[in-house]
Amino acid sequence: MKFDVIVIGGGIVGLATAYQTLKKRPNLKLLLLEKEGALAAHQTGNNSGVIHSGLYYKPGSLKATNCINGYHMLIDFCDQESIPYDLCGKIVVATDDFQKPLLENLYQRGLQNGLDKISRISVEEMNEIEPHVKGIAALNVPYTGIVDYKLVAEKYGEKIIALGGEIRLNAKVTGISDQGQYSNVSTDDSSFEAKLVINCCGLYSDKIARKTSEDVDLKIIPFRGEYFKLKPEKEYLVKHLIYPVPDPNFPFLGVHFTRMMKGGIEAGPNAVLAFRREGYKKSQIHLGELAESLMWPGFQKVAMKYWKTGFGEMYRSFSKAAFTKALQKLIPEIQSDDLIDGGAGVRAQACDRTGGLLDDFSIIETKKAINVCNAPSPAATSSLSIGDSISDLALKRFD
Repeated sequence: MKFDVIVIGGGIVGLATAYQTLKKRPNLKLLLLEKEGALAAHQTGNNSGVIHSGLYYKPGSLKATNCINGYHMLIDFCDQESIPYDLCGKIVVATDDFQKPLLENLYQRGLQNGLDKISRISVEEMNEIEPHVKGIAALNVPYTGIVDYKLVAEKYGEKIIALGGEIRLNAKVTGISDQGQYSNVSTDDSSFEAKLVINCCGLYSDKIARKTSEDVDLKIIPFRGEYFKLKPEKEYLVKHLIYPVPDPNFPFLGVHFTRMMKGGIEAGPNAVLAFRREGYKKSQIHLGELAESLMWPGFQKVAMKYWKTGFGEMYRSFSKAAFTKALQKLIPEIQSDDLIDGGAGVRAQACDRTGGLLDDFSIIETKKAINVCNAPSPAATSSLSIGDSISDLALKRFD
């Protein structure tokens, strides 16, 4: 079967891309392929559900631009489609003196990104918002919210079908080959032809990209983020969202407290190397994929640079007491017995050969493909904006 566009990957970015493409050009013949039996089965369905404001990202970067644009697009979409969300706000808390200038840098970055409603707040004001938090300085970020991204992704899927697109589940892509004007896209039991392939495969985006070009010189390194949940009788300790000041040299935000749209409070995540790309549990190991991560020169350099941080994250993964101690920096009342096992997500973090953990979104274009090779958080918040940008790149091929 022949298509104009084949989108590979049924996570929120792939779905948003297909949706935005068909909105602009409903006469295109478009197919979306997803290897699982349901949409949003991996990063989208296992994230914390935060609607990010754009506070953290370098002004002018793809992350900043798409997060801020995507934020407004997402809110509008949820309003139009009656998807529940809550702009509950968050505070970012400094607990040590050395974090104060980092907090100020965050404040200035937020202002540069157009977040003029953020504010520095005193300890007294902080405790009016979150009575149980201990800190020496804080920012109030009223833009931040929560939503169920799986619901959002499923609604994108409905829109794709309504616009005449096709979605096939249980369709793992096994090969992409050049067939003149078309690319042949093979799955376990079928093959399709497309004028343009758009790769939104998340944890396997680098592998799919290499099927379209030999010049892809990065590796997806999977980092598992493990959560605890607060026992219901302890949920009163958290009113909104509570974040620490992040390490500016490490692309993770630190353990924090998040209200969930379905109810409950999550505490976490840590950030540890996953032993397989879809390794949601410590026991899930794929020796080949683990070896790929460990042997990648860029990861070896990252490990050398951040070994102390990595060791601390791994220690917290195996020690509930250590995890609790990290949480107590924000809420001293938290005790180990207040925490019950939660879920885990796996973040697809692109790493280049020189040891750089890519901080921004990465899109690699080839003659017949567009590869989204790095789209970690805030990709869910940014999904409609990312999809809008990728669809523009795609539709130029058909003008």
